[in-house]
Formats: sequence, C-alpha cells, structure tokens
Amino acid sequence: MSYSVGQVAGFAGVTVRTLHHYDDIGLLVPSERSHAGHRRYSDADLDRLQQILFYRELGFPLDEVAALLDDPAADPRAHLRRQHELLTARIEKLQKMAAAVEHAMEARTMGIDLTPEERFEVFGDKDPEQYAQEAEQRWGGTEAYAESQRRAARYTKDDWKRMQSEVADWGERYDALMAAGDAPTSPAAMDMAEEHRRHICAWFYDCPYEMHQGLAEMYVSDERFKAFYDSMRPGLAEHLRDAIGANAARHTT
Repeated sequence: MSYSVGQVAGFAGVTVRTLHHYDDIGLLVPSERSHAGHRRYSDADLDRLQQILFYRELGFPLDEVAALLDDPAADPRAHLRRQHELLTARIEKLQKMAAAVEHAMEARTMGIDLTPEERFEVFGDKDPEQYAQEAEQRWGGTEAYAESQRRAARYTKDDWKRMQSEVADWGERYDALMAAGDAPTSPAAMDMAEEHRRHICAWFYDCPYEMHQGLAEMYVSDERFKAFYDSMRPGLAEHLRDAIGANAARHTT
C-alpha cells in the first residue's frame, strides 16, 4: 500500500511543503511515483518519517538527522533505543521545569515575588508560602482574600522588610505592656489591639471589628498562629484576643 503526499501530511501532522522539502534535500525520498509523477509513500517511508520527526522534536538539525538515519552501522532498534534515552532525559528536564514553574505560580499567587535569598532575608524560617493552599481554601472566595492578593502582588522586598519591622516593634511593645501588668481591657491594651487591626487594614485588607474578633479567636485556636504570638511572649495570643474583643466593644457600642 502506498500513500499520497497529502495523506502522509495528515498522518504526521506536517505540511505538504515540509514533505516536498525533505524530498528535495534527499532526507525522505518517496519510494514510488504515480503515473502522473505524484509522490507515493510506502510503509517504510512512513517509518523513516517517524524517525525524522522524533529527531527533529529533540532538536537535531536536518543534516544530523540525515547522517544518523543513513549510517550503515546503525539499525532501527539502535535508533529507537537512542531516541528513548533522549526522550527520557527530555521528560526529566521538562518535569523539573514544570516543578519550577509551579513553584513560581504559587509564589505569584501569594504575591511573593522574591528570590530565595531575599525571602530568607525577610522572613527567616517563616516561609510565607507555607500555608498558601490552606489560606486559599479558607478565604479564597472572600473579597478580603482577593484584596490581600492584589496588594501583596505589588510589594517589594523593602515593603516586606518594613512590614516585618512594624510587626517586630509592635510585638516588643506588647511584651512590655504585659510585663507591666496591663489587663486586656486596659486602654493601653485596647490601643495596641486597634494598632494591630489598622496594620492589617494598611497592608492587606479592610478589617472591620467583627472580622478582627474572628481573627483573634483563630490566633488562639490555631496552634500555629498561637505559637507565633506566644513566641513574642507566653500568653500573648490569649491576651491579644481579649484585648481585640474589648477594643471592638468600645468602638461598636
């Protein structure tokens, strides 16, 4: 059985012009011609075309493809083994590239556009992407989450460093407040809670008092948030929760 140039082009997903070019340079010369002089390709021709396209996909120039296929010392099985090895290596490389792109997508989703060195410099061992998936599952459909993503996407390394500095300064002052024995309902503690709320509003999203109270409960119930605040001072998470509640009450009643 033989096939026309149009049929072969359809089988292989190449253009008729490409097949004509391969014929002109002697890379793939059809085994037959019709009475009218039209090209006719045999099954053996299709096998050779498949080999050509494999090598082309792997980046080999046409002259090297011709040299490989016309090497009298090589047999079809050798070509298949070689191509299998090359394709396996290509797959591994592409998988690594895909993983790198996926990581970049996650970083972009979190709005963290920093190099690894910059990220470590700013956040230390507190990777901001660590809970990205969970955060999206919890709040991904909210306007607050969307607004947080929009703002964070614009932040530079200096912005993140300034934000972290503000958090550290707030933590030191809250530690001092607790050391002085101020109750969560004291004016000073409520002022610190209000500063905490405004920090969220300034950097991430509008945080009404009711939402702030919901966050405060999470600071205590979620062990990771609790550990973060208690690292500033043991018991700070519960103290802050109560101060946030008191602050919300004084502004909403």
